[in-house]
Amino acid sequence: MDWAQHGVKIVHWDELDLNTPQTSGMTRAAAITHARAGASKLWAGTMLVQPDAKTGPHHHGELETVLYVVKGRARMRWGDQLEFSEEAGPGDFIYVPPYVPHQEINASPDQVCEAVSCEGRTGSDCCQLRPAHPGTRQRGASGHALSP
Repeated sequence: MDWAQHGVKIVHWDELDLNTPQTSGMTRAAAITHARAGASKLWAGTMLVQPDAKTGPHHHGELETVLYVVKGRARMRWGDQLEFSEEAGPGDFIYVPPYVPHQEINASPDQVCEAVSCEGRTGSDCCQLRPAHPGTRQRGASGHALSP
C-alpha cells in the first residue's frame, strides 16, 4: 500500500471549499470530502452562522449528523412541527439522528455562531420540508420517498 498517497490527509484552514450548498446568513465550507481527502462515507466542514440566521426545516434522510459548537449559541428545533427546542454553546456536541425534521438557528441577535459539522455522507442528502405543509416531506436528493 502506498501510504504516502493513501494515508492520513490534512486539510488546512485555508484549503476549505466554499463551493457547497449555502443558506442565507450561513457559510458552509467543506473540509473532508471525496475530492479533498478521498473520503467515501463521510463529510466534514465548518459553518459560520450570522446573528439570527436559520435554515429552513429539513432532514438528512438516512444519515446521521454531528455538530460541534465552537463559538456562540446554536438553537436546534426538531419534531414534525419543530415543537422541540434546545440550545448548545461552545464545547457542546449536537447529534441529529436519521430522518429527524430539524432547523438550525443562531440563537444570538448580535454574535456569530461557529460550528464544525460531520455527516455520514459525501454528497447533498438534505431533504427540505415544504413550508406550506410543515409535516410533509419531499423526495430527497438520495431518492428516498419520504412520508409524514
